[in-house]
Amino acid sequence: MTERSALETAAAIRAGETTALLETEAAIARIEARDGPLNAVVVRDFARARHAAAELDQRIKEGFDAPLLGVPMTVKESYDLAGLKTTWGFTEHRDFTAKRDAVLVQRLKNAGAIVLGKTNVPVGLADVQSNNPIYGRTHNPHDHGRSAGGSSGGSGVALASGMVPLEIGSDIGGSIRTPAAFDGVWGLKPTFGLLSTTGHHFPGTDGARVALSVCGPMARNADDLAAALDILADHPVGPAAPRQPDEWRILILADHPETSISAEMRAALEKVGAAFAAAGATVDRESDLLPDLSAQHRHYMHMLNIAMTRGAPDPVRGTPTLAEWFDLADHQARNIRQWHELFGRYDAVIAPIFGTTAFPHDDTPLTERRLEIDGRDTSFATQFAWAGLATFANLPATSVPVATGAGGLPIGVQVIADRYQDHLSIAAARAAHDLVWSK
Repeated sequence: MTERSALETAAAIRAGETTALLETEAAIARIEARDGPLNAVVVRDFARARHAAAELDQRIKEGFDAPLLGVPMTVKESYDLAGLKTTWGFTEHRDFTAKRDAVLVQRLKNAGAIVLGKTNVPVGLADVQSNNPIYGRTHNPHDHGRSAGGSSGGSGVALASGMVPLEIGSDIGGSIRTPAAFDGVWGLKPTFGLLSTTGHHFPGTDGARVALSVCGPMARNADDLAAALDILADHPVGPAAPRQPDEWRILILADHPETSISAEMRAALEKVGAAFAAAGATVDRESDLLPDLSAQHRHYMHMLNIAMTRGAPDPVRGTPTLAEWFDLADHQARNIRQWHELFGRYDAVIAPIFGTTAFPHDDTPLTERRLEIDGRDTSFATQFAWAGLATFANLPATSVPVATGAGGLPIGVQVIADRYQDHLSIAAARAAHDLVWSK
């Protein structure tokens, strides 16, 4: 990848080596040249982007500066951008036009970013691939026959193909982390509540925060990811204290009682653990402080299903009651305390975000879908156990590429830290990447 990062682009514009308009035109040219077979950037707003870039260049001449000065980027289709459609892939919402920008979009613009358009999603943001009847299917840039991930699949592809250096997605069931892993880029599921969700809400609702759901940045490297976090967060989060490789305390979690992973995913995790250990870090592969992961998965899936359906009757459990919801909240609070205790011993937990690399396109309903892992037929739905590790406990988790698997497919893992230790999560992911990449 030879394209500049977000921070490099801003620095070059700041130094007078290029302009916001030139960088915008270059990004538009990349989208037009590369997106055809990928179908990632499905809502294009090039005319307004050019106008915004030209205006920004004039402001720069007058002394204006900002962290993302002139950086061209895209955002997930589910974010409101004034004057553009927001559908979440629903045909019944294809004519809805947003009246104002989502809060995070406005923060990016205030920071100097130029928004070129929006990237593809599955219907209702409810799949681990990105396909809908309005915009069609997004394809993995490493193998067009495989999933780009979901629900921020278009976001991951726009980054991985070099069209843009920065994106924002959302995550409730791995929707930032899985596309990042499948496409070979970086993504942060922040601490729950740290970033505003205003202007990112299910069509037809009025914006109440959804349990478990977060918005977060995606990028091609750790520096851009960390910078975007600081720009987007509702309040400052503490930086990660610098540390040497031998100062890390790492728990490698390769096994889960409710799901399984491929041999190459296990090998990648072992490589990360071995690299940390060789550098002198403390590395464990089991801990008596881990919560009951089976119970956590059960409670997470129950809460997730209620949140995603807005309480529609469950075919097994029926209509959820308020008492049932309060019980789930109690389970969650207990789980959060247990993870906090674990993070008294470890800086980070490194685990899969999905048990395999990107799987072939499959439009079988999630409840019926199967997944082949090393020749074994498994239930697809059990893979949500990996996403739930961080989601149910409201923890930050950074998806980071650490290896390349069969067929050149990226292998990504998630690096989980304690609540509000988002920068520590990114720093540990950076350390993992630096220790194993190209080795």
